Amino acid sequence: MKKDIETEADVKLLVDTFYDRVNQDELLSPVFNDFARVDWQHHLPIMYRFWSTVLFGSMAYKGQPFPKHLPLPVDRQHFSRWIELFTQTLADLFEGARATDAKQKAAGIAHIFQMRLGLIGQP
Repeated sequence: MKKDIETEADVKLLVDTFYDRVNQDELLSPVFNDFARVDWQHHLPIMYRFWSTVLFGSMAYKGQPFPKHLPLPVDRQHFSRWIELFTQTLADLFEGARATDAKQKAAGIAHIFQMRLGLIGQP
């Protein structure tokens, strides 16, 4: 039986596993590695703080994630794949209320980003 996301170590496991999958993905890896040239040593700790803030309300993350995504060559297919990988990572590692909340929050973030990028119509 899997456990729920309960600790900062769980957040780190989620983020590390997810981005390992992103880095192996034919669609997403080129965006992160070839176009954005993400410095993973710098980026991963930011993502730990981001998801800690989203899931635990820790307020560890300070910043505005959307502007960094504006120049990326992404479309709805990229967002669908991102959600698919994130949801699968959660399902593989965790179960429980916070894991369900993480799926819903990730979908909400992706939806808002797509709207702001003009990839989907306003509600």
